[in-house]
Amino acid sequence: MSKKISHILIVEDDRELRISMFEALNGDYRVSVAENGFMALEIIDKGAVDLVISDIRMPEMSGLELLQKLRISSPNIPVVIVTGFASVDTAVEAMKKGAYDYILKPFPLEMIDETVRRALESGRQNSNSAVAGILQKHGNGIAKSSHDSAKPVIGEDPAWLGVIKRAQAVASSTATVLILGESGTGKEVLARFIHRESDRRDGPFVALNCAALPEGLLESELFGHERGAFTGAVSAKKGKFELAEGGTLLLDEIGEVPIHLQAKLLRVLQEEEVDRLGGKGPIKFNVHVIATTNRDLQEAVEKGEFRQDLFYRLNVIPLQLPALRDRPGDVLRLADSFGNRYAKRYKKPLKKISEAARQRLLAYSWPGNVREVENMLERAVLLSNGPQLESWDLWDEEAPAGVPTCVVKEQDVDSVSKDKETMGQAGSPQFIDASGQMISLHEAERQMIIQALQKTDNNRTHAAKILGISVRTLRNKLHEYRSSGLLS
Repeated sequence: MSKKISHILIVEDDRELRISMFEALNGDYRVSVAENGFMALEIIDKGAVDLVISDIRMPEMSGLELLQKLRISSPNIPVVIVTGFASVDTAVEAMKKGAYDYILKPFPLEMIDETVRRALESGRQNSNSAVAGILQKHGNGIAKSSHDSAKPVIGEDPAWLGVIKRAQAVASSTATVLILGESGTGKEVLARFIHRESDRRDGPFVALNCAALPEGLLESELFGHERGAFTGAVSAKKGKFELAEGGTLLLDEIGEVPIHLQAKLLRVLQEEEVDRLGGKGPIKFNVHVIATTNRDLQEAVEKGEFRQDLFYRLNVIPLQLPALRDRPGDVLRLADSFGNRYAKRYKKPLKKISEAARQRLLAYSWPGNVREVENMLERAVLLSNGPQLESWDLWDEEAPAGVPTCVVKEQDVDSVSKDKETMGQAGSPQFIDASGQMISLHEAERQMIIQALQKTDNNRTHAAKILGISVRTLRNKLHEYRSSGLLS
């Protein structure tokens, strides 16, 4: 039996955008287009539509008017509103009238694709709300992909896109995937993306952080146990392999599994069956296993800390995630996306990131990778009081007297980047300090760190808190300055 293809209706009076969205979604879905609200209603009257994506400002009938009509005639169809006019009042009005989501132009195509997936899932739940309610009350407790967990996979860097393409190619296979990368690069996000792209997407996604559990508990969590298997085992319990049946199991931080459990894990992966602690016999399972680690497993093998045979079993499909410093072109895309997401989540005004803050974002080394960008933008959205997100919002800092304000010289940013006379030796834009002198972003950062240390009597913990960075990052920066002769 062939799988039903969802029908999406795009309502957009801008011809180029209408074509772009059609090309982005056509193939995965059946896509119809309409130039205005009246044409959209005619299409809906002729046949079933699973999702409507509508511009908000159109002639004759606005997107809000169309939304209002659909809430009466077709209440189960989710509607996503798209607009280039950043108005908080409009966003609130659209959500009050029943819009599923609200997206600001311009937006990356992967954002609209992710929104479509979530909206279609919402529509399926609405059309069968009674069954959904029963499942919520009497379900088996397995966490499946939710709106919050289905984070979009954002980026256009060639190395990043190469990883995504490879992940899509192996998503529906049974081969074990090993995702490698520094902390914060998005390993779990990629794992969830693989699950959503696979033919197991309707099954459970179960994640286990192998580093978060004590050694004695990890074995039980992985493989399960029978009643009385050990002191405190008052009832039988399924392990994560059984709970993930028909879906995907993520073994996060696989490099932290104790060496004595690695042999048992290897056998489970090879035989595709699990023995509960105290069990009478093996239990077969059908699970796609994805493992992640920020460790160098080959080095761990050489040190005797990780079994070589288990490494080979896990490393069938290796996916190496690039650090954010190696994909600088994606920094602003990520910042914009996180800013929009948290503004919606916390019902805050949708604010642009100022040009000075954007330049500083580009100059920063991002030791915490994508996670650091997300945390920074969440904090900025919550703390910002101005019309834009500024550097002090992002880094949660109080600029002492004499600290550079990091304001771009009064001229267009594009012309700044082209004018070699306003560029530093490293090619970074110049900024103005309190005395009106031009300095580079690197020097502005150094001065801020020095001022923070002076203000806290060289207390690195307090200085790092003022700067909005970790103590380790501060320590690395100071080492960098001393090695370069910029700090005694």
